Amino acid sequence: MELKKNPQADLNRNSRLYFLIGLALVLFTTWRLLEHKTYDTVKTYDTSFNMEEVLLEEVPQTQTVNTPPPPAPPTAPAVIEIVDNLEEVEESIIESTESSQDMAVEEVVYRPDDIEVEEVEEDVTVPFAVIENVPVFPGCEGLSSEAERKACFNQKMQEHVQKQFKYPATALELGISGKVFVLFSINSDGYVTNIKTRGPDKLLEEESVRIITALPKMKPGIQRGIPVKVGYSIPITFKLE
Repeated sequence: MELKKNPQADLNRNSRLYFLIGLALVLFTTWRLLEHKTYDTVKTYDTSFNMEEVLLEEVPQTQTVNTPPPPAPPTAPAVIEIVDNLEEVEESIIESTESSQDMAVEEVVYRPDDIEVEEVEEDVTVPFAVIENVPVFPGCEGLSSEAERKACFNQKMQEHVQKQFKYPATALELGISGKVFVLFSINSDGYVTNIKTRGPDKLLEEESVRIITALPKMKPGIQRGIPVKVGYSIPITFKLE
């Protein structure tokens, strides 16, 4: 009987070699998977912020008033002394204050000289955008035009925030980010006052207050020749990447 298959085409001839090669590949792959290590990615943050002028809605601060308790009633004396009523008491007659139609009413006439007008100085805050002479930031004294002083003020404010900016460590660990709107005033003496913040988290608001509190003393703004309080607003963005 004639064979139909070639004797050299025996598939079982190198089966042991193929098995060993496959076993070596499986062991090598398993070893590499066991030795593979992963590392946590380090978060970085962006110190970018916007210098847009945003006016905040002033929210009145409420304060809890602790009312003191009423005083204790007076205690009765230990010994009560009885005194004879020998003094004469004059009775007081209370006249009626109601007026009738027959009673004449005295007309009182006031002269302009009798009226005293007292001038009260109002504490008015002028916005930075409409002030006649903006506050002068240290380093902007030599500029002549008002537009140059305003641009220099914004530039110095930007440089100050970049220099003082520090991302809170706790907020960085918790992944807290967002934009904090800061509103403050530069009073008639050139100092920063009335700092108010509104943001997504208290940690970011406290950092924004610290940055604005570190501002130097400035030359106050002038309105109609008088130093006035000037309001200024700035949004500071805390961004994680």
